[in-house]
Amino acid sequence: MSFFNKILASVGVGSAKVDAKLSKSSIMIGEKVEGVIDVQGGNVEQAVDEIYLTVNTNYEKEQDDRVINKHVVIATIKLNEPFVIMPGETKTFPFQIEMPLDTPVSVGSSQVWIQTGVDIKGAVDPQDRDIVTILPNNMMDQILNVMKELGFSLRKVKNEEASFKLRKRLPFVQEFEFIPTSGSYYGKFDEVEVMFFLIDDQKIEVVVEVDRRARGLAGLFSEALDLDESIIKFTIEENELHQVKNIFKEILENHS
Repeated sequence: MSFFNKILASVGVGSAKVDAKLSKSSIMIGEKVEGVIDVQGGNVEQAVDEIYLTVNTNYEKEQDDRVINKHVVIATIKLNEPFVIMPGETKTFPFQIEMPLDTPVSVGSSQVWIQTGVDIKGAVDPQDRDIVTILPNNMMDQILNVMKELGFSLRKVKNEEASFKLRKRLPFVQEFEFIPTSGSYYGKFDEVEVMFFLIDDQKIEVVVEVDRRARGLAGLFSEALDLDESIIKFTIEENELHQVKNIFKEILENHS
């Protein structure tokens, strides 16, 4: 029976199981979250090489005139030295994980999850997946509120593949797409896209892409050539956030 159980465990039947438990499921970018991982033994003794955690997300990529969804690992953490789990035994491992500063916010089509895996030689590795909600930090939140104050509504948020000129460590950028729905900028822009690149917990780089609304034949010609788009970058520290509204006003006035 023991030999038969080993054969079954090698294909995942009666093998060890893993379950990650986070202290909370809503996490701010840059925040540390604690948790525990329970490894429960199966029907046979098994040697565990390591336990690992990965932070994951999805993004869109255009390929052959169609959009495909891609997966990317944002961070990886290895937790332990090799150990043996006995049949029916449960071992618990505490952990702490910090959400990287370039983790996308959980809004729109963006999804972030923590994958927990146990590496067992000669067996199907058990895994556990936990969806987490990633919240913007204070600087991002204040900038998003400024757009609302200026009469813009958030239309769409997505993670999209980007060129090396625009992106940083990850192969994509998260775009917050706004449209003017009231105020002095209504009718002047097709859309305004905002992207955030946190430098640290006190400083942020903001990229603004302005898409002007076409006016007349010349405007339509410019729009067809993508000449109506302008990209502006600026860096601001947390103690300068009171200036953000005026910065956006100047950008919008210069490109309206």
